[in-house]
Amino acid sequence: MAHARISMYLPPDVNPTQAAIAYGCRALPKLNEELQSEDLQTRQKALMALCDLMHDPEHVYEAIKIGCLESLKALLKDGDHMVRIKTTEVFYIMATHNVGRDGFLEHGVILALSFLLNDPQPLCRENLHLAYKHLAQLPSGAQGIVSSGLIPSLVWKLQREEEEIQQLILDTLASCLQEDAATEALDNRVVPFLKQMLLSSNNDIRSKAARTLMAVCIPLEGKNQVWQYDVIPILVHLLKDKTEEVQANAAGALMYATMTTEGKYAALDAEAITPLLELLCSSMSKVRLNAIKALTMLAEAPEGRRYLQAHVPTFRVSEKDINQAVQRAAHIAIKVIEWKP
Repeated sequence: MAHARISMYLPPDVNPTQAAIAYGCRALPKLNEELQSEDLQTRQKALMALCDLMHDPEHVYEAIKIGCLESLKALLKDGDHMVRIKTTEVFYIMATHNVGRDGFLEHGVILALSFLLNDPQPLCRENLHLAYKHLAQLPSGAQGIVSSGLIPSLVWKLQREEEEIQQLILDTLASCLQEDAATEALDNRVVPFLKQMLLSSNNDIRSKAARTLMAVCIPLEGKNQVWQYDVIPILVHLLKDKTEEVQANAAGALMYATMTTEGKYAALDAEAITPLLELLCSSMSKVRLNAIKALTMLAEAPEGRRYLQAHVPTFRVSEKDINQAVQRAAHIAIKVIEWKP
């Protein structure tokens, strides 16, 4: 005889917003079919389930193999904002894996995502820029973004987006501008935009703006614009920032900007030597290294060399630094400071 009993076990963990995942090798093909469904709720549930599965690179590989990327690209144009948000989330999760980034390049995902740069949903744009940031970590991915003609759009969005998204764009640009794209960014007024961001109250934005400026300064035109737009005094001011990462990137940007004669004298006029010398005692090796390299550039000017001759003992101490790169940089700095015509 049957008895009515209450189970001691908790009910199964069922998420009503997520599609049921088929067993084994049928799971992803079934979800791909549901992504193409005309029923809105079916598409939404399939995307929720796909977000969970894409954390596994093996699932990413299988999804690309069976054509999920084409289904997802179509959903970027969906009229439902939740579908677009979850679709871009799937893309950015896929972009955290090498196999996903390779798939983006092979299936034209970069351009497909770019159509949402002006999407009214901030979450959608944030996911999109997360995907670009991860993609740009590969040289081929950064080159793919550059080849897609997105640098002007990214620079333009830099001054109009929310702070969280601005940080993602700065990360993407810093990687892309090392792939021969600095000239294109310079033509679109990237230096004035970065100058404004160096003055931000947000530590991360100041740090990332200075890091991007390092990439901007690689070509000669970038060095010239940093001098022309009077950015060097701001970088000197950031050498005294409370955040070590900001100090490191500001010193790095100065290192590149002072390779020209105009840059050297602009930094000397802004009294850059004293704060740079103070950074030689920093606990962060990157700060010490960039500061020494910037001081080496300033020592190439007669005025800088004369001033630094009294500080050679400080560089002798740096020659014994625990970091070998700092040791080498200090040795080179001493040779430049002690050089006599």
